[in-house]
Amino acid sequence: RRGDMSPDKRIEELKLVLPEPLKLPPNVNLPFSWIRVRGNRAFVSGHIALNADGSISEIVGKVGAEVSIEHGYQAARLTGLAMLSSLKRELGSLDRITAWLRVFGMINVAPGFVQTPQVINGFSDLIIDVFGEDCGDHCRSAVGLAELPFGTPVEIEAEVEISGN
Repeated sequence: RRGDMSPDKRIEELKLVLPEPLKLPPNVNLPFSWIRVRGNRAFVSGHIALNADGSISEIVGKVGAEVSIEHGYQAARLTGLAMLSSLKRELGSLDRITAWLRVFGMINVAPGFVQTPQVINGFSDLIIDVFGEDCGDHCRSAVGLAELPFGTPVEIEAEVEISGN
């Protein structure tokens, strides 16, 4: 953690906005949990970039074509905020997260785009800034895919270690 500051307080200090839950488009049903807690682990389903009201971000398209690396980085950061919002709702407090373990970043890429790590850095930089080097450090993959849901440029899933209530 960053000094003695809790992640919840760090988010306030950085003036970050955790978005409302995802507002799904009409006729879309997603029959799974966003966060699944088992023992001292929380498994986080794939999240995408959201606006503060929970609507899907306007950043859409393929990185390396319609979306720049910088906008992809921003989409990954917004995805991180959406994930933190889901974790906070499920766990009650982000202070319960004792370690970020694994992050799987998927990027909607144009053919030939290979700078996927720079895009997912938007997520990793946010997590390390909020949780500090020790708790925020994580193993990570950043892979390019042909398409992602709703045309979003980034989807990220994760696994974290948590403490009891």
